[in-house]
Amino acid sequence: MAECEQDRGAEFDPNHFCCSVCLEPLKDPVTIPCGHSFCKGCIEGFWDQNEKGNCSCPQCREIFSPRPVLRRNNMLAEVVEMLNRASPQQASTSGPESAATAVEAAAAEACSSPADVPCDFCCGANPNKATMSCLTCVVSYCPAHLQPHYSVPALKTHQLVSCSVPLQDKICTKHSKLMEVYCQTDRKCICYLCVIDEHKSHTTVSVAAERDQQQKQLTVNQKTVQERRKEGEKELTALLEALKDFKKCSQTAVMSSDEIFGELISSFQKSRTLAKQQILAQEKTAVAQAEGLQLQLEEEIIKLRKRDTELEQMTHIDDHIHFIQTFQSLSASCESPDLANSFPVRSKRTFRTVTDCMSKLKVDMEDLLKDRLTSISAVVSTVNVLKQPEPKTRQEFLHYCCPLKLDEKSVSPKMSLSQENLRATCKTQQTLSYDGCYNSYNNSVYITNRITGTEQMWCREGLTDRCYWEVGFNGYTWCVAVSYKDNSPTPTFNSEFGKDNRSWSLVCSKNGSSFKHNNVSRNVPGSQYTNIGVYLDCLEGILSFYAVSGTLMTLLHKEETTFSEPLYPCIGFKDDGSQKAKLIMHI
Repeated sequence: MAECEQDRGAEFDPNHFCCSVCLEPLKDPVTIPCGHSFCKGCIEGFWDQNEKGNCSCPQCREIFSPRPVLRRNNMLAEVVEMLNRASPQQASTSGPESAATAVEAAAAEACSSPADVPCDFCCGANPNKATMSCLTCVVSYCPAHLQPHYSVPALKTHQLVSCSVPLQDKICTKHSKLMEVYCQTDRKCICYLCVIDEHKSHTTVSVAAERDQQQKQLTVNQKTVQERRKEGEKELTALLEALKDFKKCSQTAVMSSDEIFGELISSFQKSRTLAKQQILAQEKTAVAQAEGLQLQLEEEIIKLRKRDTELEQMTHIDDHIHFIQTFQSLSASCESPDLANSFPVRSKRTFRTVTDCMSKLKVDMEDLLKDRLTSISAVVSTVNVLKQPEPKTRQEFLHYCCPLKLDEKSVSPKMSLSQENLRATCKTQQTLSYDGCYNSYNNSVYITNRITGTEQMWCREGLTDRCYWEVGFNGYTWCVAVSYKDNSPTPTFNSEFGKDNRSWSLVCSKNGSSFKHNNVSRNVPGSQYTNIGVYLDCLEGILSFYAVSGTLMTLLHKEETTFSEPLYPCIGFKDDGSQKAKLIMHI
């Protein structure tokens, strides 16, 4: 009995009498030729919205031509009316399937942005947002209208895809067919009719095959992006750490600056106090000495005034004997031992000389501070969180080319300069040339006579930043070098670069090449090189030598140190038995 009631309840489930378009109980139900029933307004609205003019069933997709005449299904209308009367009871006994349908209907969302794809089945001015598209039906559905594709056996075989873009974008505009083919020649999606039309001679594959191929490329690209992302994250971490250390170092420098200038100010204050004490002490000593002399002179003056009075009185004595006796006693005491032989005079040295010395000290200190602060400012301007990346290609190196000229003071008496110090000529008809223009060899000539001993030449420009130049030489043992300025009174024309701690040299000969600094030599692999590129970064302390062959650059040696002075490009050469040689320098 219970089973019969359950079957009867299932048989009269109100969800079986809902319109598949509006998902509401049928209103004014009509049945179309395929046997499916809909609300009259829903099916008419669906057919009116069809742009192709075809009249098809929303459920089974059967096409009718001409458009069927709709008549009211009276029996179905009576059943729906009976169910509506019993709706409270049916609602309480509704099963899980109707609940799921209600959940699906409740999950439908209205289109909220232009990017949302509207459901093709929703009627009215505000259609719901479509979530899936059926490539068989060529229709987009909201969750509510998609339900028949999960329950109707004929619709379960249809291909559903996520509704990420409007379905119209997947339809061929020419043939109104789904674009299921990919043309590799034109790199575009087409329909199967396009294959036998304008794309018949092109290479085509299915979109699934092309997707597999592009998916592989996507995996490769994704791996590359992930690796670059990891590198970027490492670089970001390094940058943040460098920035943190830089700020900490900056704060330490500020504190050190305050401390140093504070000590300097304290030292000035102590010097000012000491100078003041010395002046006051000297004043006290000199004043005490002058006051003592003043007291002595005042006492002498009193005595002399008394003696002058006595002598004045003697002039009035008439008795000769008394005059003589009195004068003898007075004349004996007239020469006082306390009376100074000479009167004190004002010294020419006054405290004006002291203030003059202090004024000179002020000027000297201001000049020293100005000079030192200029150097400090130059050093501060070079401090940065990150250094610029080193160039890698020859074109990037040439970006740092700078004009150089030979220094006439560094050329030995055996040689003379010409062409604005761009050419050096040996006075024994041996000729060297220096070309100041990059990649120009017009000024180069051959050395026809032998050179005895060692010769060297310097450029006049001291380098303090990034710079690059190239030197080419055939024959002789020669070197390209950089060095601090030669401050010796007499230029040493025959010395060799790299034998002291003030020069760095790459020596090239027919027996091989080597790098030399502070009289320590290290071999450089490879055969004799004829073209050497020199890259110098004074601020970062980098000196690199490259073998140049066309656009190819091979690193021969890289030196990392700290340069404390400007560096001057240099070249040197000595006889190794060659009969001729040619030198080319291009900057």
